[in-house]
Amino acid sequence: MNIIPNISFKSSEGATEIEFLPLAELFTRIAKDPNHNPKEPHRIGFFALLVVTEGEGIHQVDLKDYALRKGSVLKIAKGQVHAFQKDYNYNGYLVVFTEDFVLRYFSKSSVNFISHLYNYHISEPLVENSTFNDFFLEQLTQEIQTESTYAKKEIVSKILEIYLLKLERLAHKSIQKKGTKKHQELFFAFKNLVEKNYTKTRNVKDYAALLHISSKHLNKIVQDVTLNTAKHFIDKYVILEIKRSIFSSSLSLKEVAYQNGFDEVTNFTKYFKNHTELSPKEYKATL
Repeated sequence: MNIIPNISFKSSEGATEIEFLPLAELFTRIAKDPNHNPKEPHRIGFFALLVVTEGEGIHQVDLKDYALRKGSVLKIAKGQVHAFQKDYNYNGYLVVFTEDFVLRYFSKSSVNFISHLYNYHISEPLVENSTFNDFFLEQLTQEIQTESTYAKKEIVSKILEIYLLKLERLAHKSIQKKGTKKHQELFFAFKNLVEKNYTKTRNVKDYAALLHISSKHLNKIVQDVTLNTAKHFIDKYVILEIKRSIFSSSLSLKEVAYQNGFDEVTNFTKYFKNHTELSPKEYKATL
């Protein structure tokens, strides 16, 4: 049985939440780590953009091969499994950034638009024929290399945020939706209900009732679109909102618990740790 390793964010000195590096440098660095072979499937605990500047080749995401060439951008979301081909014949850059970076610096409206970050099951990771890659790489390089640290992360984040929005608009033109049109409509109705009511209920039956369908039918719809259960979708969204609350406010953890629909702090702590392997206190200490 093949075990897919989990790879966490490891950066060079001084880069804690985002890094931008040529592929040649990436492989030189990885060659020093005998425990990680990027040419074998591995699950990442961060987000990555593979931007191809010349040549062509194949890259595997969630065990599916994608053909790459100049102008290609591969969006790899946190939790996805990917692998470089054994003898790749293209050049480019890898931009890696953490979920914490997204939550800290991106606007909530942008995160909602940039669906691939958290809804990668809805869209394909590959964007082709991007004409604005060079401009993005130039702007990012210039800002990262600037000597002034004043508002540096804020500026870098906005360059990346705008780039991701433009990629999303380009991808939206040719998006292939999963499931029937009716299932798509019901899925997005479910998604909207979760966003509106997650502090009131995390129960699949309650959302099925609001949609006037059975829990079994709701699970079928969500699995058709996301490959996961309705409960999994709800829990992922709740955890994201809890992290956002911890990031963006000075509330105590007890207040964060109440704000996100938990009556008891012990239940809140147990729920969060069950889904992240960290207690809320431990997670907050990492920020």
